[in-house]
Amino acid sequence: MTTPRCFIIRHGETEWSLSGKHTGNSDIPLTANGEKRVRATGKALVGQDRLIVPKQLKHIYVSPMHRSQRTLELLNIGCESPYPWKDSSSAPSNTTVNAARHTNAKVTITDKIREWDYGDYEGITSKEIKKQRSEAGLGTWDIWRDGCPGGESPEDVIRRVDALIDEIRKEHHERYMEGQLEDGCSGDVVVVAHGHILRAFAMRWVEKPLAETRFIMEAGGVGTLSYEHKNIEEPAILLGGGFVVSKDVEEEVEEEEREGKLK
Repeated sequence: MTTPRCFIIRHGETEWSLSGKHTGNSDIPLTANGEKRVRATGKALVGQDRLIVPKQLKHIYVSPMHRSQRTLELLNIGCESPYPWKDSSSAPSNTTVNAARHTNAKVTITDKIREWDYGDYEGITSKEIKKQRSEAGLGTWDIWRDGCPGGESPEDVIRRVDALIDEIRKEHHERYMEGQLEDGCSGDVVVVAHGHILRAFAMRWVEKPLAETRFIMEAGGVGTLSYEHKNIEEPAILLGGGFVVSKDVEEEVEEEEREGKLK
């Protein structure tokens, strides 16, 4: 039995992510380069013999923001049903996907992974925030410790991400470990969201306070969370996950090796 994983994926590049502006409730679209890079990530990491194996996915969670939803579309995971933000009468978003890029995983839009509400700091950079605070005599600023005036505190964010982590473990990972999921599905989960909320998600996955974070996550980046010793009580950051090689792929490799020896 494999150990179920949770893939966290940050949306692709936007004009504001390029400039360092805090982007919470502002729904800034991906840049052309951002879309191109996400497509490349999907080609490299999604597939039958890749890091993210569509048929092994149990559930996909995505932020309400368009930039995250567009990122999921561009990854081309191969969702069987139309995305929730599409017209329900439309055809599935990936009608040309082959069997290696196909999943029955349900897609859920959830506010639990919308970006940190930056409040008064929406649309400005960390450098500008620190300058404003210095001029107002407010001292230093650390979002993980101080949160955002007019927006969310670290405690607000913790409540949101902890609720989703609990759901993922109880509804998907724990059930897989107990043998309750259908054949061919390893209970893997995908979470597509934003930079700060996903860094918070990773910290809370391993039950650490947000103030201890030293993680960074590039636009369009992919991270992997899992468990030590196949134990739901031992959540861990998976620093170097291997690509999955299914039996079908193993047989293809063996056949290629045999043909190579005959030549």
